[in-house]
Amino acid sequence: MTTTAAVSAIKNVLSIGGSDPSGGAGIQADLKTFAANGVYGMAIISALTAQNTRGVKAIHCPDAGFVEAQIDCLFEDIQPAAVKIGMLANAAIIRRVAARLRHYRAPNIVVDPVMLASSGQRLLDPCAVEVLVHELLPLARLYTPNLHEGASLLGTRPPNSRQEMLTMAKQLQRLSHSPVLLKGGHLPGRDSPDVLIDGDGSSHWFIARRIAGEAKHGTGCTLSAAIAANLARDNTDLSRAVKNAKIYLCEALISADQLKVGTGPGPLNHSIGFEIN
Repeated sequence: MTTTAAVSAIKNVLSIGGSDPSGGAGIQADLKTFAANGVYGMAIISALTAQNTRGVKAIHCPDAGFVEAQIDCLFEDIQPAAVKIGMLANAAIIRRVAARLRHYRAPNIVVDPVMLASSGQRLLDPCAVEVLVHELLPLARLYTPNLHEGASLLGTRPPNSRQEMLTMAKQLQRLSHSPVLLKGGHLPGRDSPDVLIDGDGSSHWFIARRIAGEAKHGTGCTLSAAIAANLARDNTDLSRAVKNAKIYLCEALISADQLKVGTGPGPLNHSIGFEIN
């Protein structure tokens, strides 16, 4: 028999981000990832996109006040154990989100600084980058840029080696004074290396063999959502949360060939079962 205590032990995790009607990225991917990682998922929509596996065709952003109203309504009733943040699109929305999360002292905030779609569509107003850096990233327990996003945040070029990656990651940690996981999926080579810089400046590498295939849509959303879920489940240290999240991501990539979705880069198989360490 399932007890009330056992049911209440399931943690609540919130995603604030954009909607992907194809289901491969954004809040749709986050909710699937939350379920697969043993937490109850909730979502606040901060952007609407018209997209499919071939690219983003149009973007519509709700009024920043409406995004704020969603946050207030949720936190007045439910206290999330973690918050994953994806596409916020403009400075007004970023300011409102940061202010309300600060007000409610939201724990375990994981920020995926979505700036560009893989198809090249800009998803963040360039004028909003400074607001992102100074108002939202300092609230994060972790933020997870890829190499191109890291370069945009620092105003430099993407790294071409692990040593350059490490240098960039340390610069990003100093930029926001928050731990950073710099994702190296775009780095040339047979491996996919990510590097975590903790709050004290120490580094931890997470390296996996690159997985062949066209299924890559929503990998960044999925990884950061899995990290948030792991932090919510037992408030574990960042290194362990990242390790378990990367294991899940690799399994979802490996099993993506079970899906047939669209004619462009396909989604991951978020429903894959795996064992959490």
